[in-house]
Amino acid sequence: MSNATLASITELVRENATTDNAEVLQWVTEVAELTQPDAILWCDGSQDEWNRITSEMVEAGSLIPLDKNLRPGSFLARSHPADVARVEDRTFICSENEADAGPTNNWVAPDAMRAELMPLFEGSMRGRTMYIVPFSMGPVGGAITQLGIEITDSPYAVLNMRIMTRMGQQALDGITPGSEWVRTVHSVGAPLVDGAEDSAWPCNDTKYITHFPDTLEVWSYGSGYGGNALLSKKCFALRIASVMGKNEGWLAEHMLLLKLTNTETGKDYHLSAAFPSACGKTNLAMLQPTIPGWKVETIGDDIAWLRPGKDGRLYAINPEAGFFGVAPGTGESTNPVAMETLWGNTIFTNVALTDNGDVWWEGMTDSVPDHLIDWQGNDWTPDSGRPAAHPNSRFTVPIQQTPSLARDWYEQDGVPLDAILFGGRRATNVPLVAQSRSWNHGVFVGATISSEKTAAQEGTVGELRRDPFAMLPFCGYNMADYWGHWLEMGEQLGENAPKMFQVNWFRKDEDGNFMWPGFGDNSRVIDWVIRRVEGEHTGVETAVGTIPAPGELNLTGIEEVEKDLGKIFAIDPTSWLAEADLTEEYFAQFGDRLPAALTAELDALRDRLGK
Repeated sequence: MSNATLASITELVRENATTDNAEVLQWVTEVAELTQPDAILWCDGSQDEWNRITSEMVEAGSLIPLDKNLRPGSFLARSHPADVARVEDRTFICSENEADAGPTNNWVAPDAMRAELMPLFEGSMRGRTMYIVPFSMGPVGGAITQLGIEITDSPYAVLNMRIMTRMGQQALDGITPGSEWVRTVHSVGAPLVDGAEDSAWPCNDTKYITHFPDTLEVWSYGSGYGGNALLSKKCFALRIASVMGKNEGWLAEHMLLLKLTNTETGKDYHLSAAFPSACGKTNLAMLQPTIPGWKVETIGDDIAWLRPGKDGRLYAINPEAGFFGVAPGTGESTNPVAMETLWGNTIFTNVALTDNGDVWWEGMTDSVPDHLIDWQGNDWTPDSGRPAAHPNSRFTVPIQQTPSLARDWYEQDGVPLDAILFGGRRATNVPLVAQSRSWNHGVFVGATISSEKTAAQEGTVGELRRDPFAMLPFCGYNMADYWGHWLEMGEQLGENAPKMFQVNWFRKDEDGNFMWPGFGDNSRVIDWVIRRVEGEHTGVETAVGTIPAPGELNLTGIEEVEKDLGKIFAIDPTSWLAEADLTEEYFAQFGDRLPAALTAELDALRDRLGK
C-alpha cells in the first residue's frame, strides 16, 4: 500500500471518529490499513443508525421486512447454505503455550496463526464499509462488566450486536487510555473488487474463528453467522472471558440466571444453571411454575459472569442484552414466554416465511401451514419432505421484551447466588435431583456432566457425551486448570459459597418413556432446592449426594408421578461404578494438570458405592 493510500486510510479512520483515545485510534487504523475498506462508520447504537442500516440491507436484498402489523420492526435473513452454525473444527485457541489450551481445544501457536490469517485479512474489506462497534458486556461501569470493540464488514453483525450487547457511544467512552478492553476483528472474507457484485449473504469457504487469550484478541474470518460473527458472544463472553476470569479471580460461565421469589415470605433467591444443548436450558430460564408460592423471573438464558462481592458472596450478571435463541422447538406449548418476547424488533435467521409476511418454524405451532417459503427461498408444503426452517435457525431479540424479565438484570453489580445447578440429558443412572456433598464434590459433578447419545448423534446410542460445566466448546484454556480455578474459588468463598445440585429431567423407564413431566413442573425441584438452601428439608444421604426424603417433593397435581419416584431416584452401584471407570479414563487425558481434589472425589465416590 502506498504512503498516499496509508494517509487516506488514516484520514478515513479519524474523519468521523467519536473518540480521541489514541490506543483505539491506532488499533482501528492498523486494522483498516490491513483490510482496506472503502468507508468507515463509527457505530453509536442509535435508532437512526438501525433504521439506516436495515433500510440499506432491505434495498440490497439482504433482509426481508416482515408484516408491520404481525411482527413490527422485524426482519428475516437467509444465510448461505454453507454458513449456518458455529464451526468448531475451525475454532482455535492461540495461547503462547500449547499446554495452556489443553487437550479439548484446537491449538495453533499465535505467530503461526497470524501468519495464516494476515494474508486472508489483507484487502478483505475492499469495496465494503468497515463498522466499528464498541460494546459493553454488562451495565457500563458495573463491577463485573467488561468492554470491547468489534470491527466488522457485516451490517448483519452490526444489527445483531446492537441487540445482543449494550452497544454504542457510552461503551466507547468507557474505554479509557490504559484500561483493559477486548479487541475483536471480523470479516466475511468477500471483498468487492473488479466490479464484483455483492450477494445477499457474503461469506467465504475458508473459515477461521481464532482467539488470542494472552493479548485479549479475537479474529474471525469467512463466516457471517451467529457466534462466528457476533464476537461478543461465545468468543469474548466465554472463551476470552474465561481466561480473564482465571487471571483476575472471577468466572465466565455458560449458565442461565434466574430470580426466584417466595411469594409467602417475599424473600428473593438467585440461581444459575449449566446445561449442555438440548437439555431444557431455555425452558428453565423462562420457567412458569406449576405450584403456588413461587414467582420466577428471567435474568439470563445463556451466559453468566460470577465474581466474589465485597460481602464475600458470589455475585452474578448476565453480560448480554438479548437472546440469540434456536427457533425450532420453541413454541406456544413449550415456551410461551419466549413466544411473547418475539412480538417485534426481532431478526429471524433461516426460518420460513409465511404467505402473510410472518415467520414459521417446526414446533412453533401445533398446526402446520399449507404453504411457506422455506429458509432457502423455495416453495414449501407439508409434503416437501424437508424442514421449512433450518434446524439451527435463530432469533435475535432484545431481552427487555421478555415478560418475565427481572429488574435484577439492570443491577450494576449483579445478584448474589444461592444455588448452582448442573444437568445433562440422562435416561439412566442420574437421579432427578441430588445436592452435592461439598463444593469440591460439586466441582466433580460439574466436571463429569454428560448426556447419553441418541440415534441422531454420532457414536453409539447410550454412549456418554461429555460436556463439563457445559463449557467444552467454550473454555478458552486448559479444562483441568479451569476445574482447578473453580476449586480455588470454593476455598475463597468458604461458607458463603452457593450450594451445588445435579438435576436430570430426562430419566426414562424400561419402555423408554420419560418418568418426570418436566417443563413447568421442574419448579417442584427448584422448590426443594431452595428449601434445602434454607435448611427446611432433611433429605436422604446417598452415594451421589443428598436426595429428597419421602414427602419433600411437592407433587400436588401430579400425584401419578409418585409411583415412579423409586425409579426416578434409583442409584445402581454397579452402573455407577462402571461410569466411574469411564470418568477415570476421561480424566486421564489431562495428565498432571488434573487437580488432585478431583481424583480424591472419584476415589471417595467409589468407596461410597461399596467398591
